Amino acid sequence: MFYSQEMTEVELIIPTKDLLAVIDELVGQGVFHQVDTSYMSSETGPESAHSWQQKAAAYAALERQLLATMQVLNVAEGSPPPDEELTMIDIEVIRPLIGQIGQEAQEVSEQRSALQKRLERLESYLRQLEPLAGLDLDISALRHPNYIFSILGIIPADNLERLQSSLTRTIPFVLLTLRQDSNMPVVWLAGAKRDADILERAARSAFLNPLNLPDIHHGTPSEVIESLHTGIERVRQHIVEHEARIEVLHEEHQQQLQLLLWRIRASWMMTEAIAHFGRLHHTYLIVGWVPSSRLADLAQRLKQASGEIVIDTYPTRRDDPRQNVPVALDNTGILGTFQSLVTMYAQPRYEEIDPTVLIALTFPLLFGAMFGDVGHGLILALLGWLVGSKKIRALRSMANLGTIVMICGLTATVFGFLYGSVFGEESLLPALWISPMHNIMQLLLVAVGLGIILLSTGFFLNIWNARIVRDWGRLFFDHNGVAGLVLYWSLIGLGLGVFVKNFPVPATLFIIPAVGAGLVVMFSEALKHLVEKHRPLVDGGFGTYAIKAFFELFETLIGFLSNSLSYVRVGAFAVAHGGLSAVIFILADMVGPAQSVGHWIVILLGQLFIVGFEGLIVGIQTMRLEYYEFFSKFFSGGGMGYKPLTLLPPADK
Repeated sequence: MFYSQEMTEVELIIPTKDLLAVIDELVGQGVFHQVDTSYMSSETGPESAHSWQQKAAAYAALERQLLATMQVLNVAEGSPPPDEELTMIDIEVIRPLIGQIGQEAQEVSEQRSALQKRLERLESYLRQLEPLAGLDLDISALRHPNYIFSILGIIPADNLERLQSSLTRTIPFVLLTLRQDSNMPVVWLAGAKRDADILERAARSAFLNPLNLPDIHHGTPSEVIESLHTGIERVRQHIVEHEARIEVLHEEHQQQLQLLLWRIRASWMMTEAIAHFGRLHHTYLIVGWVPSSRLADLAQRLKQASGEIVIDTYPTRRDDPRQNVPVALDNTGILGTFQSLVTMYAQPRYEEIDPTVLIALTFPLLFGAMFGDVGHGLILALLGWLVGSKKIRALRSMANLGTIVMICGLTATVFGFLYGSVFGEESLLPALWISPMHNIMQLLLVAVGLGIILLSTGFFLNIWNARIVRDWGRLFFDHNGVAGLVLYWSLIGLGLGVFVKNFPVPATLFIIPAVGAGLVVMFSEALKHLVEKHRPLVDGGFGTYAIKAFFELFETLIGFLSNSLSYVRVGAFAVAHGGLSAVIFILADMVGPAQSVGHWIVILLGQLFIVGFEGLIVGIQTMRLEYYEFFSKFFSGGGMGYKPLTLLPPADK
């Protein structure tokens, strides 16, 4: 059996003069899970919790300012320097420095942004004038006419005649094609200013796209284009100069900014932690949890930091009735990847078994049994390896999932050999165990048998958890306890005795334990109250309680049946996998003979569909069996996660 790390509650009383030295050690060691005791602090004075919260807010604001500067200068956050001491930095000392660097970087950045906007405007003008490059026309003559309204633009060639016909019978106008083009000719539409609204509506209906010419250039379009090219080149040169200036600032301040960021974050964390300490006149009270294996080393370092420190420790047993013990899961390597599946469901309680090892064994087993295929399994394993190896930058955050997929793919490959299935074809390899398509009923019965074993394991784990916390009512009378286990096995034996010929145990032998266990489960609430010396034994009268208990027993029986039959899907998906693959080959034969390209395209697309879509469905069903059928028997969750004071992520500690 595996549990989370054993925890010890620690109470520290330290003099005010040693506060920073002690907090340096607590943060630096990264093993102390803090408990809030700020309710014991005074509300006024420079050492009050409120004043420390204000300092923490100031550090947080300074961090945001520094991160903005680092973003401008393209400075990565970097890792904390290994030899740098954890000391609280004075805000008033570093604020002017950060402000100076930030102002310089901001000025260069704003100038570069202004140049980039100017470059975009010039390039936009250039794109608008390029269609007019061949015209011998001074574009300044088209600006601000006194008596006419005109539109210069590009229109789809098919709409040119429609525009002309729509205006012919309404108003006088001029429509000139300045540059002929088979698709988008350049036209000039003009008319009296009093008819501007009519001209605009007609232009919009014909999808005439106006060219908004700038007022800063004069001359023919070719002359303006040449001037724009010169201006664009000049602006680009200025942008390069500003980017070079930013690069210089980057080189000058990179290490300094990274160190400042680390020290500001360290100071913010320390002030935030101090704000949750208890203030007792001239001392501070610090309460928290430490893994028992790390306690001796931490205590030694704290005594070196403060010669007057008082350390009280309270080892915590698994059956401690308190519910505030943090849970520190200690799974590494492959088990660490499967731990994410456990915490996705719930955080284990301190007194509960950590089910990571169980899910690491059963999840690939169930997946492989449902998706057993040598070819498809190897493809999944390869894809999982690519994701888990972090070689694909965009998928690095999914590395844990990739490792799980790789292991499931390898398990599916093993079951593929057992089933004799390669890319859905069951004639290439001999089945080492069973062929799903030819032994459907046998496979379904094996799947149910596997489910019975897993569910029984869940009963045993629940009994073990109840024993650890000395919850005798839950252990003996609960529907997932001893009574529930006896009832479950008795019902299975009763069913086997009735429906299986020549079953060695008569069915009648299971009737008495089934009835007895059923009555215990039915009246489990009253029996629990009896053991716990809770009175009254039943609430609301015995008649009402008996009716309620009967329906709860009925619900339990339905649950036993549905939980067991849920594992039929393990065999059903194994059969469906072979059937779906057979359908792919049938469709390929319908498209064309084996020598045709279409035949192999259908097979390729079908195989990709099976690996992707069916693999996803099987993964979801496996997770459902783990969470709703298996975990529900023994795993309640609701524990508090272990979050030590540290500047480093868990992987770096």
